[in-house]
Amino acid sequence: MEKIISFCKEYGYTIGELTMGQCIEIADKLEISVSDVVIAEAMVETNMTEKEVLDAVFASFDHNLSAAKTGRIEGHSFLLGTVGQELDKFAPGEALIGDPFIDRALIHTLSSQVGNHSCGLEPCAGTGDSCVYTGLVQAMLEFYDDKERIVRAIAVLLKVGSLFRVGKSTTGCNMEGFGAGSASTAAAIVELNGGTARQMERAMVLAISPTIANPCTPRVMVAGLCATHIAGAIHMGNLSAQLALKTTIPVTVPIDVMMAMATAVHPLSAKNIVPTVVKFMQPFFRTKPEVEALISEEIKDAERMRAEESIKEASEIAKKLAKGANSIVKPFGQAVVGGSSQAVGSPTNAGRIANGLSKGEIKKIKVELYPELFARRGINIPGVLMGAAFGASTADGKSYKEAVQKVNEAGIEIEILETDIPQIQRVTIETTEGTFMLDSLNRGGARLVIRDALPSVEEAQKIAKDLGIVVVS
Repeated sequence: MEKIISFCKEYGYTIGELTMGQCIEIADKLEISVSDVVIAEAMVETNMTEKEVLDAVFASFDHNLSAAKTGRIEGHSFLLGTVGQELDKFAPGEALIGDPFIDRALIHTLSSQVGNHSCGLEPCAGTGDSCVYTGLVQAMLEFYDDKERIVRAIAVLLKVGSLFRVGKSTTGCNMEGFGAGSASTAAAIVELNGGTARQMERAMVLAISPTIANPCTPRVMVAGLCATHIAGAIHMGNLSAQLALKTTIPVTVPIDVMMAMATAVHPLSAKNIVPTVVKFMQPFFRTKPEVEALISEEIKDAERMRAEESIKEASEIAKKLAKGANSIVKPFGQAVVGGSSQAVGSPTNAGRIANGLSKGEIKKIKVELYPELFARRGINIPGVLMGAAFGASTADGKSYKEAVQKVNEAGIEIEILETDIPQIQRVTIETTEGTFMLDSLNRGGARLVIRDALPSVEEAQKIAKDLGIVVVS
């Protein structure tokens, strides 16, 4: 502990206010486990001995483990039914996915949810992530004999959860069950398996990424749906931990940056995404007859009308999807190198159409991209240039690798600009015979919308058709 205290003094870190990134750095530099840092911090904060800290950490789950047992043995949830009792009848590894440990963690997590609806759960960021923590802890107790090893993993899990608890400021599973649960599970499994501090950081970053902006909360009023969010955190955390432990997959985002982004996006999701979720899900919200009896018929009639309208709108959207869908015998578009059909495929196709429009020797290529694409220019500019300068297809891996070098060797001037027009990808080619341009909107799947073109939109559409590029309206 003295080494940790000295390190914090040297680097100006405040024990009791350590970020996850600082915990990772301390453990990495001192070549100790992250749990050593987390436990030492708690010892300094509380003036407890190590044993007292570990005992308190373990005891913090008393109520929630009891609630999980209720959900597993006799509990019933008006949203999840008796899922805990039904799954508990299976032998380890036979209920859900085949991995005995993760299988039991999933069962106990879902049982905790049922217990939460039966007798209540003590919340961390919320009760959703407490379900995940409880399920994982109960599984560890069943599969591991070394209590200290278990409690050290729990200590790391709770450190991550306590940070999400502060970050959660409004509705959303992004900072609770799915987000906090995924990150905490990842950290705990890495610790449980003796992973390094940097492996833990990579695992947490991987686990948080898919959960950003996920607005689960309105759906907890809909039967069944919350189960895959909460139990999904176990899956996501385990997958992330295994990737970090067993591969050298590159993860360059620091954990503090990822957690800060999750925290910043959280209220935006509540404001901008949750209303749409409520709009489509409210017709399926579960309620209780005795509560509905207290609501006026006028209010209920208005709700029924809104429900009918949203279901009708959903039906129209579904019909549009069906109308525009490819046949299953030819479902895919042309292959896209570079890693993304949106970030690379669609802008590359804009370059290909611009190339088809052009005549004469190319002197300059100007590329204008909306902020998201501009930020991802490292992967899309090679594609745009190979399409604009050489007409290369999105599947041409060799041209993709050589495009920037070949354009420079050809003496073609390049100008790359960011524009604030949403979804814009505009490619302008200046040649010895004039100026040619394709003004398009990105639509993902390597598809695009043609807004304008020089010499004409009609010619651009014909070129797109000849090249097999999907143009949408």
